[in-house]
Amino acid sequence: MSAAETLADLAQHLGADAVGWAPAQVPQGAVDEYAGWLAAGRHAGMGYLERQLPARADPSSRLEGVGSVLVLGVSHAFTEPPKPAGGVRVGRVARYAWTPDYHDQLQPVLSRLEQEAAALGVRARGYVDHGPVMERLFAAGGFLGWRGKSGMLVSTRLGAFVTLAVLLTDLPLQGPPQDHPDRCGRCFRCVAACPTNAIGDDRAIDARRCISYLTIEHRGPLPLELRPGVGDWLFGCDVCSEVCPWSEHAGPLATLLRPEPELAFPDLGRFFGVSERGFERAFAGSAFLRPRRKGMARNALTVLGNTRAPQGWPLLLAGAADPTWEVREAAAWALTQWDEPRHLRPLQSDPHEAVRAAAGHL
Repeated sequence: MSAAETLADLAQHLGADAVGWAPAQVPQGAVDEYAGWLAAGRHAGMGYLERQLPARADPSSRLEGVGSVLVLGVSHAFTEPPKPAGGVRVGRVARYAWTPDYHDQLQPVLSRLEQEAAALGVRARGYVDHGPVMERLFAAGGFLGWRGKSGMLVSTRLGAFVTLAVLLTDLPLQGPPQDHPDRCGRCFRCVAACPTNAIGDDRAIDARRCISYLTIEHRGPLPLELRPGVGDWLFGCDVCSEVCPWSEHAGPLATLLRPEPELAFPDLGRFFGVSERGFERAFAGSAFLRPRRKGMARNALTVLGNTRAPQGWPLLLAGAADPTWEVREAAAWALTQWDEPRHLRPLQSDPHEAVRAAAGHL
């Protein structure tokens, strides 16, 4: 077999549900569109995306002489695991976070591919969405899918629950580009279903309104006007992927990544009364480390404020006494949703202005 065939076969052997070769070229139109998205501020607080624009536009800045890209598609369309007993298990977690951090799980796959490439005399470098690479663009060029109206990559085989990884190589282009045809048709389910109207008519997401951004990347209190739209989403959001007809038709592939019940249905109590270090030990290797302990506690209180799940009442009181002002602010807001003025009074004299403002909102 050729080096390209050997690497593609190995990727599938290592657990990729779909693979494809794409040209290592970023069209100027795609660069201009991305730059416009940034200029409009739709990347919210992710300033690193602006700094990475030159590298994203030029893959050769990551690998000199790059010619083609091997794209790996890995399904996270998991079957829901059983909910553990006990604890306060309220709220939903995006499916990709039901498994230990996929970056850590896919990096060994890419390292193995890099080793095989070197043995074949091919220079290669792998990335799992933490590097400045336009994975979705390459995935479309490798015929894995197309950019849906949600802005997400959609595949006829994998639906919209697709995790991507790429291997930049100095192999020449493997045949002509094979962009996948757009199969969204007249469907607008994802746009209509977004709880916070974060999806634009240009197939791009406004992170400032996106529940995934707000519950994972955003620091500080969530915007008041968007909290009701967060609903019961504790971490991330799958609404646009869930309603996609192609997700409904996708088979249960998911062979590489495996869900864990304690990540799919975490006990919200584990976000309170614990130090940051204790939280990191408890959730080591999970995506929950990204928003940190105070972010997960803030999210939990937002969910409890929206759902008013009775089993979560002790956590509202714990949040009101939390040492972190962002958590106390979220607790104050949640208490207003429960119509509990008596428990709000101590927070109305809180040292932090934002907490006092939230407590006086009733």
